Amino acid sequence: MDVQFVAGFGPIVTDDAASQAFYREGLGIALDEPSPGYLDTHSLGGVKVFALWRLADAAASTFGTAEWPNHLPVPQAWLEFELASPEAVAAGEQELRDAGHEILTPSHVEPWGQTTARLLSPEGMLVGLSYFAQLHEH
Repeated sequence: MDVQFVAGFGPIVTDDAASQAFYREGLGIALDEPSPGYLDTHSLGGVKVFALWRLADAAASTFGTAEWPNHLPVPQAWLEFELASPEAVAAGEQELRDAGHEILTPSHVEPWGQTTARLLSPEGMLVGLSYFAQLHEH
């Protein structure tokens, strides 16, 4: 088997309205409805990184501890949306906060140089807004 790229990725939703608001209004992703109840887009660029991220590492990066907080759902996946600059990450974080989304980790620079802000999607997926200069180098 020779996997070439991630062909698609998306959450399994249980609250259509909350998920549509988060992805359409919150993140500004234009979603089409090619069939009833199925929303998608073919306008986003490809995935630059596919990784198996241990829960302890995700917790440490998000909360500074290896334990995921008991009061939050344990995420079943992670998804990062790459933005144009560190300033765009901070602005995106503020947009989501203003829309009523709980930000778990405000915009900051990770030890490896990536600027990130993190929150949980309505489905409980760990979502990051990020800027990593290495992904923008040609």
